[in-house]
Amino acid sequence: MQKTLKEIYDYRNMIYMLVRKDLRGRYKGSALGFLWTFLNPLLQLAVYTLVFSTVMRAGIDKYYLFLFVALIPWLAMANSVNGGATCILSQQNLVTKIHFPRQVLPIATVTTSFVNMLLCMIVVLAVCIFSVGLNFAVLWYLIPTMLIEYVLALGIAFLVSGLTVYFRDLEHIVGIFVMAWQFLSPVMYSIDMVPEKVYNIFMLNPMTAVIISYRNILYYKTAPDLSTMLLALGMGVFFLVVGWFVFAKLERHFAEEL
Repeated sequence: MQKTLKEIYDYRNMIYMLVRKDLRGRYKGSALGFLWTFLNPLLQLAVYTLVFSTVMRAGIDKYYLFLFVALIPWLAMANSVNGGATCILSQQNLVTKIHFPRQVLPIATVTTSFVNMLLCMIVVLAVCIFSVGLNFAVLWYLIPTMLIEYVLALGIAFLVSGLTVYFRDLEHIVGIFVMAWQFLSPVMYSIDMVPEKVYNIFMLNPMTAVIISYRNILYYKTAPDLSTMLLALGMGVFFLVVGWFVFAKLERHFAEEL
């Protein structure tokens, strides 16, 4: 493991180039170009806000903000998992012809999603300041919250990227799973709305604790509960360890499978 970590560090420029290439090429040729980084979440926000504050009437004050502070982190996770499922397959020419630590590919995929999230967070912070203000004393909690989510996303990306090489149908299953996962996470509703009899089950969802932390910091302007953050960290580390070792075992035969 130590040798692999050293190799990944040695190939840090490759990660940087892959992230840069993805960010620059994602909307290449489109009229609005890089603006789609901000427009995509804003359009989703508009649709969800219309449905849940007007049609289904969630009854939450400033629902657009309540949703926005959770939607941006959720999109980062969703893009990481969906992108992770295909990152080895989409770069099979590199995998079969060039020697480099294969972990570089899921790392680059997850990092790209989180760079996008950081850019969108600029808009989130601006909307927060305009709507309810910010408590700068608790704003620094965003850093550990983002790091915890990054660790979780990376672990899941390692897991699905390795498995998809051997089970190609998993790419489509992951897409369905992510869609269901969004509705099972308190992105569009408050955790207080979850029935008590299934509350503990919902807390086993690793994104529940992450979203609660983001919402506490940006919407309620309070420090996230320490136990909630530790729960999220514990699950993130668990998925990272499992994902890392599964990927390390499977990547030995990637070239043969591809």
